[in-house]
Amino acid sequence: MTPRTPSTGSGVVLDLIRRGEATTRSDLIERLGWSRVTLARRLDDLLEAGFIVSAGQLSSSGGRPPEEFAVAADAGVILAIDIGGSHTRVGVTDLVSTVLSEDEADIGLHDGPDEIFSWAIQVFDFLLADLGRTRADVRAIGVGVPGPVDAVTGRLGSPQLDPRWEEVRVDDYFAGFDAVFAVDRDVNILAVGESRLSWPEYSHLTVVKVGMGVGCAFVLDGHVYRGARGGAGQLSAPRLPGSALHRLELEASGATIRSALREAGRDVATSADIVAAARAHDPLVLEQLNAVGTRIGEALADVVGLLNPQAVIVGGNLAETGERLVAGIRSALLTGTHDFSRRGLVVERARLGDKAGVRGASLMAQDELFDVARVSAATSRRAPVA
Repeated sequence: MTPRTPSTGSGVVLDLIRRGEATTRSDLIERLGWSRVTLARRLDDLLEAGFIVSAGQLSSSGGRPPEEFAVAADAGVILAIDIGGSHTRVGVTDLVSTVLSEDEADIGLHDGPDEIFSWAIQVFDFLLADLGRTRADVRAIGVGVPGPVDAVTGRLGSPQLDPRWEEVRVDDYFAGFDAVFAVDRDVNILAVGESRLSWPEYSHLTVVKVGMGVGCAFVLDGHVYRGARGGAGQLSAPRLPGSALHRLELEASGATIRSALREAGRDVATSADIVAAARAHDPLVLEQLNAVGTRIGEALADVVGLLNPQAVIVGGNLAETGERLVAGIRSALLTGTHDFSRRGLVVERARLGDKAGVRGASLMAQDELFDVARVSAATSRRAPVA
């Protein structure tokens, strides 16, 4: 059972500071309605525990300038992994999710969890050493995986495109780290990064990740919606009468483009190969990208009608091919949805580019590390003052 968070716990203060909603004593008192004594004790707790630092004084029109507080960004590091169908990125960030170092490789889902995490941990050890850090500095680890994650058990759910991933507990691979752990679908971490860092003006987003597979995530009222067990967002191909239900990525994804190119005698292995061909203006690749975008847009039409998002954001490796994929999605959506649902609808590429997954995984891990109840419990040596 999760302990009840004290209304005057220090975690409440840290949450406001790290979100930038209140960073001075006067702003915090105004937001929380606490006494100055209570706030002073909670700030002292956070300072002594190393969660926050005094970030100096703000300019003032008169009198003593107010002191500003910020998360102690250098008090540790976060490890972030974004696993794709054929490409994986890893990064080390500070505690406010600024990327300090990163690496990538053409290794993905079908290489299996043993090989991917063995590679990732070796790379992390190298990156940490290069930064003058060790495993002892790691405070949190965030991992995005291309498949459902059971929010109740923490295990990867089914169906997975590769059965070796089913029922896997990713944190078991990181037993050598004493760190907070968070794992989610890769498209959800993309949605976290894009919604907070690139599209903060929008509270309702549908986010699509297109690589060798296809994933979909929903941001509702500013929060990623995961469903009852973490399975929200699994898209199926539009069904014809008498056809069987199957996943959208089986007929519209990087994998289907790869198959078409191989049938034409092209040597294509990864999504990066498709991106390179698109940038070289290969006509067959551009044709395939438009067709895949159209099919994905048709599958999203009902989603847009049901959820009425402000924007549909397209990320993933294939979004790096340029406008052709997004144009196909946009055209299908604008012709396949009701007028009211598409009015003012924005359909655009993700703005974070290839850093979106690492930033999102770090933000997700940061949320877990700075969970209000966790921080309040870690700094509860003093009883709350009325």
